[in-house]
Amino acid sequence: MLKLKDTGLEEFSFGDDSDDKFYILVNKNISPEGIDVEKLSKANPMKFDSVLNEMGCILMLNGLEVAELCMRGELDNDDLHESMFELAKDEGII
Repeated sequence: MLKLKDTGLEEFSFGDDSDDKFYILVNKNISPEGIDVEKLSKANPMKFDSVLNEMGCILMLNGLEVAELCMRGELDNDDLHESMFELAKDEGII
């Protein structure tokens, strides 16, 4: 099973709105350097999810989802990495 130290949290923004910001929990055993944005940008939109999975994406949430989960107390905005890791474990993703 993955441990917190085996993961990283990456943040990507494609605009100014909350739904344009994405938080990705990444398996560093698969992608030690994180998500390859260049490769991702060239991915076929029909295979976007599989490319993310190949790059070690464990969980991806947009800014609106993160804000909602923080308001519910399911994520901690001050420690988003650890709380997303715990959420992924609780949901059976890890």
